[in-house]
Amino acid sequence: MGNMYGYARVSTKEQNLDRQLIALTEFGIAKENVFFEKESGKDFNRPVYQKMLKKLKEGDTIVIKSLDRLGRDYMEIKEQWHYLMTKKKVFIVVLDMRELDTDGINNLMKQFLVDNMLNLTAYMAETERLNTLQRQKEGIAAAKKRGVKFGRPRKPLPEQFMVQYEKWKNDDISARKAAKRLNMNVSTFLNRAKELKNTEK
Repeated sequence: MGNMYGYARVSTKEQNLDRQLIALTEFGIAKENVFFEKESGKDFNRPVYQKMLKKLKEGDTIVIKSLDRLGRDYMEIKEQWHYLMTKKKVFIVVLDMRELDTDGINNLMKQFLVDNMLNLTAYMAETERLNTLQRQKEGIAAAKKRGVKFGRPRKPLPEQFMVQYEKWKNDDISARKAAKRLNMNVSTFLNRAKELKNTEK
């Protein structure tokens, strides 16, 4: 019987680890055996995760709250899963999906079921990601039709802009001089002036 370690992760410093840590300690993992970090799950090159890997010995068990705490790329999760089982020879327990537990795997049927569940989970996650992107795209398109503007709001034009714009348009002053009087960048003045000029056509 090996040691049991917990792993908890959130993606940003603003997110809270408490829910995962409580679940791991309630499962019976000693606090000193819980590894946790605030790192993106885009890959497995995370300092604390790598530190845990080095500590693992054959027969140990890793416990996670949910599969997405291991990572967010399900193809990489599958590769890591098999690495943990076949190379490190450790067991894996997923508290929110106990059907995936590899603790005590000793037959091909159990391995087949776990592999298929991982494939199904990966498919569902990818489908949801694509659906979310499509909903976002449709939402943005609908908002644009309603006149919603996206991006950073533009600064209002200086109070004397039209006065200096007319002088520039009539070649009474240069763009540089107009911009200086308005306390604007020359390129910004020219961009806004040209936009205004286009609306007058």
